[in-house]
Order: sequence, then structure tokens, then C-alpha cells
Amino acid sequence: MYGTLGKRDLAFEYQAQIPILRPSIHARRANITVKFQDLYGFTVEGNVDDVNVLNEVREKVRQQGRVWWALEASKGANWYLQTTVSSTLKSSLKFSALVNQITLKRLIRKGIPPNLRPKVWFALSGAAKKKSTVPDSYYKDLTNAVEDKVTAATKQIDHDLPRTFPGHPWLDTQEGHAALRRVLVGYSFRDSDVGYCQGLNYVAALLLLVMKTEEDAFWMLAVLLENVLVSDCYTNNLSGCHVEQRVFKDLLLKKCPRIASHLAALEFDVSLVCTEWFLCLFSKSLPSETTMRVWDVLFYEGAKVLFHVALAIFKMNEEELLLAHHVGDVISIIQRTTHHLFDPDDLLTVSASYLIYHVSLGPSFVDIIFYGRGRTLVDHLQFQKMASSSVKKAAFLCSSHLNPVYVLSNFLLSKCLCT
Repeated sequence: MYGTLGKRDLAFEYQAQIPILRPSIHARRANITVKFQDLYGFTVEGNVDDVNVLNEVREKVRQQGRVWWALEASKGANWYLQTTVSSTLKSSLKFSALVNQITLKRLIRKGIPPNLRPKVWFALSGAAKKKSTVPDSYYKDLTNAVEDKVTAATKQIDHDLPRTFPGHPWLDTQEGHAALRRVLVGYSFRDSDVGYCQGLNYVAALLLLVMKTEEDAFWMLAVLLENVLVSDCYTNNLSGCHVEQRVFKDLLLKKCPRIASHLAALEFDVSLVCTEWFLCLFSKSLPSETTMRVWDVLFYEGAKVLFHVALAIFKMNEEELLLAHHVGDVISIIQRTTHHLFDPDDLLTVSASYLIYHVSLGPSFVDIIFYGRGRTLVDHLQFQKMASSSVKKAAFLCSSHLNPVYVLSNFLLSKCLCT
């Protein structure tokens, strides 16, 4: 993917790919809306202040790039894979792995350089490991086998292709549509329980832009749905998404009580904005460069970041939201803000302040553990042991058709959703 360029040449090439945005003198004087392309080819509208913010962010990205290249030079190209602290390691190696782990977490929260993002995501998310469990020809064989098949999922995919980021210089072309279709149709046959759900088209489209190859984008989509996200988010009844909505409502009440109380008085349901956030992983709501920063953390730390970011968006707009008088005002405030969140550091700094210690699902504060096909925060045997000993009645069913959300007492909270 990276050709035969040396590290130094690659570093220079990377710096050149992050241009400084320069609005015209007329635009600066009039402070009018200007249009420009972001790093991923999307046309962005903003005023000169937005451009200045983006330029500051891009300078930080360059600085981060220099840090990553220095680490690669000193520790080796794949140093970030040496972060597992195993009991079989010697003490000196354990310390080295722990240092790498701490360094990596901090670096990822500050952003992975765009040129390194494909290989870092692929390695740290588990996609590389998942791909290694099947023959090399798996993706090619799968797409060839299902190319001419017609199902309800393929019909919906064909309907959604032209509506996926219209106007993008590559995605909205015949080539882009064909690549996106192969990824989505291929996965719909890999997992018939999920098939296809609206929202996945936006997620897969951004993965194609980042990963550059269809096959890598396919495996990133697979690891997202099978290991990273809460299970059953994209099944027919969206049960996992309903669970996320319930959890987020309780988090908002606990972490932002003034906002939650005011929204309740307006009869505003957070699902009006959060459903799209959680199904599209913010890809339709935030600028693409900010979305990529959220995904950097998502692929390393897991689905809890979605709750952190959603809380941060509400918190950053607290004063304005408290002045809203109608449901439409709330939606307008949230949409206007998210579309202009060009500085991911502001968003992620606020989101990092929301450690999810407990969630109120009733009269007492409890921790939440998602258990199912997706990533488990506690394995099943550990859950059974705790449920039979210290915890009274650990299972909580949101409704008869939803998967169980296992609810444990407060002593588990440091092991669950905390950073």
C-alpha cells in the first residue's frame, strides 16, 4: 500500500498531503461562507473562523505525524503492536510493553496521522487477526459468488448507493458505487442476521476512503460489527441500538442533569439525534476529519467512546440548549454545532472527562455490561461467577424482544466502561 518509499520520503510526502487552507482576501474581509475540500475529499462550508480552526488542527496533525515517525524510527515500524503485558514476559519486557501501551493510548487520543491510519486501524482493531483466520482468497471468492444474487438486502443497497455522500469526487462515481456495493453485499452474505441496515453504507464508505482497498474496508466493517460495537445494533429490530438509546438517556440524566431535565420538559427524545449518531458512528453528523479522530479511539478503546462523544456534544451546547423552547430548536442547535465541530481536540477533551462509572436504570446506580455477539466487557464465565456469588439478580431485559443487558452492582464499575 505504501510502495517502496523510505520512511523519510514517506514522511515528506505525508506532510505535503495536508495543505493549508487559504480563503481569499474578499472572503476574509466580508467573513462570508467559503467552500473547500477536506482531507477526504468532502466539500465543507464554513466561515473564515472555521478555516482558521482547520488550519490549526492540521498543524497539530503535522506535529503528531512527526511524533509517530520518531517513534517508528526509535522503536520499530510496528511498535504499537508490542503493548500486551503478558505474565510470561520478562520484567524488562513487561515494563516496555506497559510503556508502549500508555504511550499508544495518549497518542491515539491525539490522533493517528492520516497516512498511518490504515495500517494502525487494521492492526489494533483486530481486523488483521480476523482476516488471518480465513484463506487469502476469501473476499474475492465471496464477492464473485454473490455478484449476481438478488435479495432484499441487495435491493436496499442499490437504492442507497446514490444517496451515500452525494457529490463526493470518488464515492459518487460509478467506480465508487461499485466498490461500496461489493463491500456491503459481501458482508450481507457473510452475516445473514445483519444483512444490510441503512447507516452501514455511510460507515463502509468512510472505511473505503481511509483503507484505500475494498478488502481491508470489508474486514474493518466485519470487525466493527462482530467485535467492536454492541451486538445487534444493525439487526432487523435494531435491538442493540434501542439498548444504546436507553443507556444514553440514563447517562445524560446522571452526567448532565440540567440538560436532561430541560429536554424532558420539552418532551424531547434524545433518539431524535442519537439514533443517527450510533448507527452511522457520527459519519453523517461530524466533519470527516473529526469523525476519523473519533474512530481512532473507537477502534482502540471500544464502543464506550460513542457514549463519551454523544455526552460531550450535549455538554458543549449546554447553555444554548437550556434556552431552547421547542423540540425543533434543540435539533437545530445540535445539528448546527456538529456540522461545524472542526476541532476534534475540543470534542475529545470534553468527552474524556465523562468516565462512565455507573448508569441509572432504576432506583439504584448500577454498571452495565453488554453481553452477546459483540464485544463483551466481561466474559460469560466471569459473569456467571459474579452473578452467583456477590450479585443479586444480574439480568435486566429492556423488553421481551431485546437481547439481555446484564446489570451488575457498583463494585464492577472500574472493570467495565471506565477508561
